[in-house]
Amino acid sequence: MNRPTDPRVRLTIRQLEVFSAIARGGSTRAAADQVARSQSAASNALAELEDALGVALFDRVGKRLVLNENGRALLPYAAGIVEQATQTEALFSESHAAPLRLAASYTIGEYLLPALIASWKKEHPASRIQLRITNTHEVFEAIAGFEADVGFSEGQHTHRDLVLRRWGSDTMAVVASPSHPFARRRPTLAQLARSEWILREAGSGTREAADRWLLSQLDEVHVDLELGSNEAVKRSVALGLGLGCLSRHTVADAIRQGWLVEVKTPLAEMNRTLSIAVHRSKTLGSVAQVFLQHCLAASSG
Repeated sequence: MNRPTDPRVRLTIRQLEVFSAIARGGSTRAAADQVARSQSAASNALAELEDALGVALFDRVGKRLVLNENGRALLPYAAGIVEQATQTEALFSESHAAPLRLAASYTIGEYLLPALIASWKKEHPASRIQLRITNTHEVFEAIAGFEADVGFSEGQHTHRDLVLRRWGSDTMAVVASPSHPFARRRPTLAQLARSEWILREAGSGTREAADRWLLSQLDEVHVDLELGSNEAVKRSVALGLGLGCLSRHTVADAIRQGWLVEVKTPLAEMNRTLSIAVHRSKTLGSVAQVFLQHCLAASSG
């Protein structure tokens, strides 16, 4: 005997998908582009959802739609439901499988995750992955805004909407060009304080670690160049423009190849934490959960 449909269940996956897209884009026009629907269809889907729930989900600020308290409460549930629906569909057709969306800070994204992704692909060849590499602040914003499923960061940053799990550790190194005087002799703290430095930009986990390390032990730090990537810092240091302060993961190959030298300094060693971040209110899909375990197992192995 067929059970009657519950008349109270009036929400649809499409409505929740449109709602999530509006939350990301700030307008029905932006949402329409994301979900491949017309603007009028997106507007209708939002109106139907708000009518079904009996509450407004956005405040209208000029031409923008800004999540109100109701919308903020619904968003993690909507994002989770849409993701689970996509994965359910993928059970029957790999062509519909949604990609696993990762966000990582530069050190992790460029130097640690590629090997993990490669080993994952050997076991899950049909799995698709999108990796966004950016600074730590933007990694957290991507997870908080449901634009990524799992985030990887370094440093001591926190975010109220996220749960961080310790993943590993890292150490910082001072590097120089082979032609730099400090490549051949150990500098004093006073000499390091008078040196020109090339550091990552503010907001990056590497810059946060460099500032904590150097400023706690040197009277001053002369930052001559601030650059937006580890590779730019390394190349500038190799050209003799100053000293660099980067993760040992990022400089290991350059040191082995001989175009950078690690400077032996009197600075106390600097360790920093590597973390995995997920949204506090969102239930991870099965693929994201398995990938998370894959990463944790690699760090403990």
